Amino acid sequence: MTNAPLASLKSALAGNPAGWPEELLPLFERAITVEYASLTRAGAPVTYPVTPYVGEEGTTLDVSTGLTYPAKAERARRNPKVALLYSDPLGSRLDAAPVALVQGLATVRDADLQANTDRYVRLSMAKNPAAYEGQPKFLLRSVGWYYARIWIQVTPTRMLWWPAGRLDGQPQEWRAPAGTNAPPSDPGSPGGQPAAWMEQPSEWRQAAERAVREFPFRDLTFVGEDGFPVCLPVTEISPDPSGFRLRVARLAGAAPESRACLTFHTHDPKFTAQQNRALVGRISQAEDDGLVFEVERLLGNWDISENKLGFMFDFMFRKGRRLRPRLKAEAARRGQPVPEIRFPGEQPRP
Repeated sequence: MTNAPLASLKSALAGNPAGWPEELLPLFERAITVEYASLTRAGAPVTYPVTPYVGEEGTTLDVSTGLTYPAKAERARRNPKVALLYSDPLGSRLDAAPVALVQGLATVRDADLQANTDRYVRLSMAKNPAAYEGQPKFLLRSVGWYYARIWIQVTPTRMLWWPAGRLDGQPQEWRAPAGTNAPPSDPGSPGGQPAAWMEQPSEWRQAAERAVREFPFRDLTFVGEDGFPVCLPVTEISPDPSGFRLRVARLAGAAPESRACLTFHTHDPKFTAQQNRALVGRISQAEDDGLVFEVERLLGNWDISENKLGFMFDFMFRKGRRLRPRLKAEAARRGQPVPEIRFPGEQPRP
């Protein structure tokens, strides 16, 4: 069962149609998490870990978000400058994996929700089969609010990578050929996007201190001079009265005096459980050439319990209670029926 999904995921990069750096191709194929950074209306970065996939033509790097919580996609539709940071090798089965920052232009696809959902179910089952083990199909269909998807296709314009994850040196660089552009996004739907569904925490310090202790993957995102998000692994972190003092991977010419997002993440190797914390604020230079991250607030987080009963309770009740009513409304806003949850080999219902 393991070899077949890997073969299907590799096929899109056969021949390397986009001419990307060869040493990064296994990372793009096998990584099970990536930090996805997009920009708010005010130009501030927001970064969360998501599952990455290779585009069907082998020329884009794709991520998805739920139809019922489309903020990641709507930010990219307004401002297509996004970034992907591949800094978490856990579960990839790669030895001495590089760390790669991909900046690119996003294309949002939600004009065919059924095709989007079919693709997500097919690819997620192939990439993370352990997450589906022991879960009856009728139960999975009951969380259609999660499987109904919007895809974000990222056309890379610049790649920076640190071979073997050695972050103390300058990265190597690849740039797309001059004139590279991305297809336009599908048109936005009438009416505003739904309000945030997660409660915004009122206190950040306790959650952040726990994340420092327990979450091994930390990344800082700020906005570069060209307007693209710059997302870098954090190599050192310590408390500061206003937030944290940081050191990040070396990158010449970085201009970090800007709005910023500090993201913490952890998961198990099979990606059956995960925890995330994201804080937004501002960064400035410290006297010792490090950075000071001044926290403004903690964003809502998406956790998946390692306990299967806890996971199903969370999905069926806490998340489902808030997101299930949005499914029909968000499909209707796009002039489409609610997509069916169809598993590989199943035929459409008559």
